[in-house]
Amino acid sequence: MTTPYKRLDKNDAAVLLVDHQAGLLSLVRDIDPDKFRNNVLALSDLAKYFNLPTILTTSFETGPNGPLVPELKAQFPDAPYIPRPGQINAWDNEEFVKAVKATGKKQLIIAGVVTEVCVAFPALSAIAEGYDVFVVSDASGTFDEITRNAAWERMARAGVQLMTWFGVACELHRDWRNDIEGLGALFSNHIPDYRNLMTSYSVLTAQK
Repeated sequence: MTTPYKRLDKNDAAVLLVDHQAGLLSLVRDIDPDKFRNNVLALSDLAKYFNLPTILTTSFETGPNGPLVPELKAQFPDAPYIPRPGQINAWDNEEFVKAVKATGKKQLIIAGVVTEVCVAFPALSAIAEGYDVFVVSDASGTFDEITRNAAWERMARAGVQLMTWFGVACELHRDWRNDIEGLGALFSNHIPDYRNLMTSYSVLTAQK
């Protein structure tokens, strides 16, 4: 069974950043730590760029999971922030679900730590309630590749669409004529080689 192609729509999408916590981040081993941090911040930057409603949540942050990473809190000072007292599945927290429904969006872009629990559980729960769910695979992390692949397969079989932050950005943008410099700068900030493209573009533009 395959899931029909559903295009991301910036007018109907919200971003859920689940459990990017200091303690949990130390468990991520399926992706290089620096790359992972870059990908998470790229996702948060594109959420800002496209003005997508964004919800932050943590799990048992007074325990070993630790606090939310400060960069995300600083990026979204006014966003709903739900520190769950104990629920492992964010969807089991009434305040979190209420915040999701309050966005009025039907497409949920989800990333978090760890992939098979903090990401998969709310993703599967949201699918069951009729949402279209897009998991940002490279902004989600876990113990190892075996664990990650099992989580990806489980979610994909349920209809979750697995994407990368770059794919999310391009599908939301749709057309370069909407804006070149703004999105180009975002890409350049997170993909070093992309700076070459923008430098070349700037030179060509200046010569016209």
